[in-house]
Formats: sequence, structure tokens, C-alpha cells
Amino acid sequence: MDGARLRRVLRGAARALGVGGELALVLGSDRLLRRLNRRFRGTDRPTDVLSFPGGGEDAGLGDVVISVETAARNARGLGRTLPQELDVLALHGFLHVLGYDHETDDGAMARLERRLRRRLRVRA
Repeated sequence: MDGARLRRVLRGAARALGVGGELALVLGSDRLLRRLNRRFRGTDRPTDVLSFPGGGEDAGLGDVVISVETAARNARGLGRTLPQELDVLALHGFLHVLGYDHETDDGAMARLERRLRRRLRVRA
């Protein structure tokens, strides 16, 4: 995994959105994501990415947790490399940390995500 690449994507997105603050990015396993998904969402299966917004100014922006195993499977199925898929998931998780929700926003998050991917040259 290329930490510098992921930092570039996340810092670029933060600059583009005028956002500052600390963000924790965790690259974990299916086991970790399953445990977190069960605990916080009530779903007993792994997922590709989970986001946890920060609890206030001192707490930072929040945390993004990505399953590298699920990301690798997704990448193979979508014809992407693992680094490309990690870029996409990190950006997606970052937008969730900021409060965007693709399930309730009539496509606003998806449109913003597409614009940021183009601007940051993130292949999706």
C-alpha cells in the first residue's frame, strides 16, 4: 500500500473542499471490518469501508477504516488495481466523515465524488 498516494488523494480532497483537521485512515482486514460493521451498523459481515465522524473540534475530522481484502476483491471485479480501489474508498469514506450520505442526498455525494475523482485524477 502506498501511504503517500492515499495522503495525496485525501489532502487534495480536503483542499478542494476547504476542510482542515486530522483524519485517521486505517487499512484493516475483513475480520476487523466485520467486527466494526456488526458493532456499529448491526450487520454481521465485512464491508469495504466504514466512516466514523469525529466527536468535535478536538477529536479531529474522524476515522476511515478500509478492508484491504474486500478492496482487493472489488478491484479485481471492477478491473482496477488495488491502489486505485483504495483511492476510491478513501475518498468515499472521507466524504462520509464530512457528513455526506449517498443514501439520502439525491445523488449530491455521487456528483461531488465524481468531480473530486476527476480533479484528483483518481481512476474509478
